Amino acid sequence: MSKVIPPATVEQIRVAIENEHGLLSWLGTTLEAVEPGRVVLSVPFDGKLANATHPPTIHGGVAATLADTAGALALRTTFENPETGGMATINLNINYLERAHSELTATAETVRVGGSVGVSEIRLTCDDTQVAVAQASYRLYRESQPSEFQPEKAH
Repeated sequence: MSKVIPPATVEQIRVAIENEHGLLSWLGTTLEAVEPGRVVLSVPFDGKLANATHPPTIHGGVAATLADTAGALALRTTFENPETGGMATINLNINYLERAHSELTATAETVRVGGSVGVSEIRLTCDDTQVAVAQASYRLYRESQPSEFQPEKAH
């Protein structure tokens, strides 16, 4: 893809994820990189997100949430305007390969972007070790209505 995502759009997505989204903000999610068809998100290690193992490890639900969000955002970057429209997860399949014991990073790339359905693949890493791999499909809504990344404008 040769499309460039405007810096203002990237910043709006960053603010929405890091400061305004209830769950993602609470998890401490950060937007590390965004480009057409590719997004990198991370969540820091925090005891409140850990399993009761020794040593503690990040709960798989946190990894699944991060994978789902990254996959959806990667698809959103392919929209004509990434700040509008929406999507809903159709299916998320995640395979856990290793325990995650520190900051968790999800790198999502689009596999197929159709008119109404898109597919992303997501790699989750911890200290440069792949700890999980996921694939997700999403229903794409390309309407021009504002998304969570673009608050409705006052009339």
